Amino acid sequence: MTVNMTLLTDLYQLTMVGGYYLLGKKDQIANFDYFFRKIPEDGGFCVAAGLEQLIDYIQNIHFDDGDIDYLKSLHLFPPEVLQYFQELHFTGDLYAVPEGTLVFPQEPIVRVTAPLPEAQFVETALLNILNFQTLVATKAARVCLAAEDDPVIEFGVRRAHGPNGGLSAARAAFIGGARATSNLMAGRIYGIPVRGTLAHSWVESFSTELESFQAYGKIYPRNCILLVDTYDTLRSGVPNALKVGKEIQERKQGELSGIRLDSGDLTFLSREARKMLDEAGFDRTRILGSSDLDEWLIESIKKQGAEIDIWGVGTRLVTSYSCPALGGVYKLSAIFEDGHLLPKLKVSDDPEKTTNPGVKKVLRFYDEKNFMRGDVIIFEEESVPDGQPMKALHPMLSHVSKTYPGHFKKEEILVPIIKGGKRVYQSPALKEIQERTFQSLTCLRSEHKRLRNPHIYHVSLGEKLFQKKQELIQAAVGAD
Repeated sequence: MTVNMTLLTDLYQLTMVGGYYLLGKKDQIANFDYFFRKIPEDGGFCVAAGLEQLIDYIQNIHFDDGDIDYLKSLHLFPPEVLQYFQELHFTGDLYAVPEGTLVFPQEPIVRVTAPLPEAQFVETALLNILNFQTLVATKAARVCLAAEDDPVIEFGVRRAHGPNGGLSAARAAFIGGARATSNLMAGRIYGIPVRGTLAHSWVESFSTELESFQAYGKIYPRNCILLVDTYDTLRSGVPNALKVGKEIQERKQGELSGIRLDSGDLTFLSREARKMLDEAGFDRTRILGSSDLDEWLIESIKKQGAEIDIWGVGTRLVTSYSCPALGGVYKLSAIFEDGHLLPKLKVSDDPEKTTNPGVKKVLRFYDEKNFMRGDVIIFEEESVPDGQPMKALHPMLSHVSKTYPGHFKKEEILVPIIKGGKRVYQSPALKEIQERTFQSLTCLRSEHKRLRNPHIYHVSLGEKLFQKKQELIQAAVGAD
């Protein structure tokens, strides 16, 4: 049964939408921007994810009879507003960066231009979908960078935030670079490769560890990965795995694919296990490490010389354990008045919370080696001719600026997704999105990818946008 997700919203969205309708604002065009202010864990980048689910939500907005009956039971909305809700659907424009694109603070990742009630209504679902998937995709990219060339498998569904959280996390982790998931539903729905081993309960359900390994090896001889830490990793687990590996070879059914270490000192145990495997002639048997891993632990374990070939990462990935939320926001930046879309901004005592006004686009500049050198936010109607240098200003400080040379390649990173309520964007396959993440990361210089104290990637304002922002700030301060 397909569930209508239209009511995945906050009550205040509908009270505002109803208010706009009653005040005659239902056709007033507005522009909203989705962006975030801070990269999780003081990192150097984020990976955009969740766009496909957002498109699906927006294109299927409709209040069915059950929704209207529920809203009527709240005794908040007059009959004419409930009638308007029944007719509500998205007729506007949506621009966004494609999934797998690297994104940075303060720049628009999604731009919505639509009648004010419609643009307002999509806020909650948009934030719910994009904040979580971007957070997990970013975490996965960091984990995969720490693992270097070693495959990472997402193992987190049992600790994820509910069934939908498990599915979204598996998808986002794959976008960020995970090679596979243990989540079969994610495998079926999204086509993500699935992987798995066995649990300690399998080993404990037999009289001996060796018996449990032998049984598993007979059933799955061509995909035999044995969990060796149930009792004693080096004294029984690995030796028993070797015995079973030899039995599989003798039966000419395959070979011991791998062993998994799920507890203890992974560096020490993996190094000792590697020696034992190699000495017994199992140099192709891989060692999989798991146990509450994240990018920090993987980086540390690798620096210590661990002999781990594959990393199973669960809880700390799918929950983004050390930073459980991305602070993405959705802010009004322009509204149609006096025949024009007039720039608007929110002013705050915290300069970082003062928004950038107007309908905007983002130019990304690449140097001669195809490295990303910075992003510049400018008004949508502005053009920058090829070969012309561009001055870019700090979002808050007029005396801080830089100039991008005319020979730098530039790219508009926001692309049209929905126009006039109709989808115009052909979504790539999930594997292609993952490849975009990999390609994007190759274009980011290493100093931006450090886990600790990464170099700041510059997001600046064009001169016209900077000037308009200052004018509106002064007007707002003067009005007070």
